[in-house]
Amino acid sequence: MKQTVQSDYAELKSVLLKHPREAFRSRDYLAAHWQELHYLAMPDYDKALQEYEAFVEIFVSHNIEINFLPATPDTGLDSIYVRDASIPTDQGMLICNMGKPQRQGEPSAQLSFYLQNNWPVLGSFQPPATIEGGDVAWLRPDILAVGHGYRTNKAGIDMLRELTAHTVKEVVVMESPHYKGPDDVFHLMSVLSPVDHNLAVVYSPLMSVPFRNYLLDLGFELVEVPGEEFDTLGSNVLAIA
Repeated sequence: MKQTVQSDYAELKSVLLKHPREAFRSRDYLAAHWQELHYLAMPDYDKALQEYEAFVEIFVSHNIEINFLPATPDTGLDSIYVRDASIPTDQGMLICNMGKPQRQGEPSAQLSFYLQNNWPVLGSFQPPATIEGGDVAWLRPDILAVGHGYRTNKAGIDMLRELTAHTVKEVVVMESPHYKGPDDVFHLMSVLSPVDHNLAVVYSPLMSVPFRNYLLDLGFELVEVPGEEFDTLGSNVLAIA
């Protein structure tokens, strides 16, 4: 495979992260804001820092270039989930417009980082379009999957098609379930992680039948995540090689 950023399973050469030290800011800030974001429980600040260092070490051990987003006053705890605020393409970054109101500051913060570091930017999603990167996954370099739900609306999907028209052959949509409603999180990547050109980790009980059949018709073998692992994001996987 030629070098591309339009992949969720090609060998990872570079990654963008935000350390919980910057996202969580402090124990006091974490304690004051975790409930309004509908976390299941308050994260353990010290343990989060320790576990994240181990996470970073995985990239270091594989000689993967690491870029860190800085702390910014207009982003909060959720900014640790870097994927959601922008979408990489071979022509440049797409800057999202978040469906979750508490995360509205994240795309502009990432845009500032990209511009300061001379990363190419292809375009930005504008209201009424909403889209979050967790709702987007590359099935092939020219086939992009997107979830249509509370975080990503039809206008966002239409704009995604327009912005990627020169590099993407097909944008396939999964209609997302209501699940726990608009205040909870549900992304496409809650139920799908492509880990190779013909292999994906999935949670089928919350996946639409037409989309699941599309994956099978495309030649994907599906690795099913058991229900007890779904709540801990067992179907949200990062492939690095």
